[in-house]
Amino acid sequence: MDDSDSQAFKDRTFVSSDGLTLHLRDYDPPAEATEDRLPLICLPGLTRNSRDFHALALILSRDPVAPRRVIALDYRGRGLSDWDENKDNYNLAVEARDVVEACTYLDIGRAAFIGTSRGGLILHLLAGMNPDLVAAVVLNDIGPVIEAGGLMKIRDDLNAARLPSAMEEAAALLKLRHSAEFPALSDSDWAEMATAIFRDIDGQLVPDVDPAIARQLLSIDFTKPVPDLWAQYERFARLPLMVVRGKNSALLSENTLTAMADRHSNLRIVRVPGQGHPPLLHSEPALQSIRTFLTAT
Repeated sequence: MDDSDSQAFKDRTFVSSDGLTLHLRDYDPPAEATEDRLPLICLPGLTRNSRDFHALALILSRDPVAPRRVIALDYRGRGLSDWDENKDNYNLAVEARDVVEACTYLDIGRAAFIGTSRGGLILHLLAGMNPDLVAAVVLNDIGPVIEAGGLMKIRDDLNAARLPSAMEEAAALLKLRHSAEFPALSDSDWAEMATAIFRDIDGQLVPDVDPAIARQLLSIDFTKPVPDLWAQYERFARLPLMVVRGKNSALLSENTLTAMADRHSNLRIVRVPGQGHPPLLHSEPALQSIRTFLTAT
């Protein structure tokens, strides 16, 4: 990220209702440029952070015709937000509450949302907790049914022991682990992903997340069905809704997509070739589909 990119957003922090300092990135063009367009709030995956959305946020906030304010959050325990001493607070309900409190801090009463993986699950809850806040939803490779095999793969990847010594090695490790699902990615894509995932803490490159969050997955009993969120999904019925699926995704199945479409008459589905879970939203065809979808909000 060069200097001009770093100046494209403001780092902001607020204090949650239980006392944690939480961080977000605010890509905020001049108010007169955004007119009446709703802000876009981006919610990352389980162990990811606001840096995942940097490329997308740059494109949307700097759009020459229709720039839009973009906010990307670091949940508690991720990125530059405080880690929670009570590890039980790493759950969807608390994280959804944090999103509401972030919007209150920013004085945002209504917004469009993108939720990648865990972020999409949070949106299932948020649409019920604060329906007036949610104007439109993009679910990135997530739905009300999570495939157990895909979740087990995430568990195993996140709890792998090997850590890189440099960003170049981090990018190489990511490519080695995931290139079969992401043949469309270039070396520069892997390098960008590495800088989003890893951070130098006390001289060691580590995933930028409280390790307790990855360890939570080790306690899941996969002999039992993974709970679904169909009841919560029904809350999207009144909203513009789009789902982006990586065609090689092991977490969101085509059967679930079909069932989602059956329950939402205007669901827009975008499939991203050559990518798995989750696809990069600043790549095509996801990017143009998101821009078109947001035009109506």
